[in-house]
Amino acid sequence: MLAQRSPQEAYRRVDFDARIAAAAPQELVLLCLEQFVGATGSALVAHEREDNLLKSQSMTRALSAVTALQIGIVRSIGIAAALTQFYGAARRSLLDNVLKFNPSEVSALRQDFIEISRAMAASPSPRRA
Repeated sequence: MLAQRSPQEAYRRVDFDARIAAAAPQELVLLCLEQFVGATGSALVAHEREDNLLKSQSMTRALSAVTALQIGIVRSIGIAAALTQFYGAARRSLLDNVLKFNPSEVSALRQDFIEISRAMAASPSPRRA
């Protein structure tokens, strides 16, 4: 399976799998946010370079990240409804951009995830507290 991918993609996947195996719940959320930010950034670069294959792969990775975030919402927390709405809107936006790519919209969505990631990274996690 890895033979079909580039060496960079294989190393990225191994690194990703290793990080998942060792992660606490908050770290998994941060990892998904990081994957979303990286994937949308890659899609933007691919769009500029007119590399439709890379853009498609990147958008698929971004959709996977936001789907993992949606699945991982703890329904009993106070912000569950807001997270459900936010991740659902992000997913719809990504799907719309698969059909008709709008770099400004993808960039704005990416920036939202960067801000959330920074805020979460700055908050104390149960492991660090």
